[in-house]
Amino acid sequence: MAEGNKLNITLHVYDEDIPMVLHNREDEEYYRAAAKLITERYGAYAQVYKGRKSDHTIALMTLIEIALRYEKELGKNDTAPYDNILAQLTSEVEEALKSEK
Repeated sequence: MAEGNKLNITLHVYDEDIPMVLHNREDEEYYRAAAKLITERYGAYAQVYKGRKSDHTIALMTLIEIALRYEKELGKNDTAPYDNILAQLTSEVEEALKSEK
């Protein structure tokens, strides 16, 4: 990747600034949205659990919630059933065309 395509940014995540080097400038909006999501969700957990759970545990709770969202979304985008149906239909069409010859 070209050196000129890198982008240095600083993301504010909850109470910390994190410097990042992006290798793809087009990803900047996604990084910023991710930082915002983490900050919002961590803040929500911190408001409920601060003083009762460690910062580490609150961070892990935040990660679990975000990972759960990711896994659910990943499941929605499973195209394997459609691929199988298309393969079966393609096979049937090919067989029908062969028998016509």
